[in-house]
Amino acid sequence: MNILISLSNNLICEALYDLLKKDDNENKIIVADDKNNASSFRPDVILVDLNNINQKLFSQYPEAKIILIDTGIKQEDIIATLVSYKIHGVLSPRTDIHLFKKALKAVSKGEIWIDNGTVKAFLHNTGLLSSTGKINGITEREKEIIGHVCQGCRNKEIASRLFVSEQTVKAHLNRVFRKLNVSSRSQLVALAVNNRVNPVRDKSLTG
Repeated sequence: MNILISLSNNLICEALYDLLKKDDNENKIIVADDKNNASSFRPDVILVDLNNINQKLFSQYPEAKIILIDTGIKQEDIIATLVSYKIHGVLSPRTDIHLFKKALKAVSKGEIWIDNGTVKAFLHNTGLLSSTGKINGITEREKEIIGHVCQGCRNKEIASRLFVSEQTVKAHLNRVFRKLNVSSRSQLVALAVNNRVNPVRDKSLTG
């Protein structure tokens, strides 16, 4: 996987580079300030902060998946960015390195990775959640499963976390897909993020 790091804070940028590069011989990682290598580099995933995200980035690397790094951004600014750009992931500064690398792999495969706090804030701020945090039509168990899907978990991992069978997880997801008229995990998360959730409203996305 080719990873381009484009952050406005050089200290965070270098720290992230060192962190990802440590014990990693599989991925090629370039910092945007490295002009000699970055100019011809074709990234699969771009790590970007709020200051460096713009339409030029998407035009220059149309095939790349974009992950927004939350470096202490206000929730409303994250939400505005999600609405304005085609973002494939949002990573909190509290994300540990194991989860960080898992998110990179998930996004590179075309999945969407958004932490539950951001999803919940988005739904509240756009009016998709009521004051009680409910969207009618989705059960408590389905809400839990959606939360784990937002974290990039596969069916087997969700089943393990919720102490149910993998078949039960599949059955719940199939019902959620039908209720929200989606056919994939990516569409499920994207539907919420893009504010196109079905009028049959229900609960917040928590893990």
